[in-house]
Amino acid sequence: MAKVVYKIVQHDGGWAYKLGDVYSETFATHDTALEAARIVAAEQQVGGDSEEISWQDEKGIWHIEYSDGGDRPEADVEDTAGTAGR
Repeated sequence: MAKVVYKIVQHDGGWAYKLGDVYSETFATHDTALEAARIVAAEQQVGGDSEEISWQDEKGIWHIEYSDGGDRPEADVEDTAGTAGR
């Protein structure tokens, strides 16, 4: 099973959660960003309907894949920022 980890980070004058190189919207407080990340992580693990998905890779090539709605990654939140900067 795949695992994704959302990280709480300072971003754009506030706080955000980050997955890989992608940031969420900016939140005014650390606690708000942490709560939003926890919600997103919980929702990430909820299964859905099986369906075909299409996506474009970094070379611009489109792919179509079948996605099993029950095949969800394990999701977690990493908060190394703790209370610093609050």
